[in-house]
Amino acid sequence: MKANEVRKMNPSELEEKLKDLKKDLFTLRMQHATNQLDNPVKISLVKKDIARVQTILREKQLEQ
Repeated sequence: MKANEVRKMNPSELEEKLKDLKKDLFTLRMQHATNQLDNPVKISLVKKDIARVQTILREKQLEQ
């Protein structure tokens, strides 16, 4: 996910995306703990996406 794509979303969409990403991160961590995760790099990618969404959400809050 790129920052340009995230900036086009409205705050409610960002909140929903953040919720989905956190759910994905939880699932990936559970898979990693049970040795079922094929690609552990996905965890860091999802973390970066969460940070990106949170940053842009905060930018939008400060604009108002």
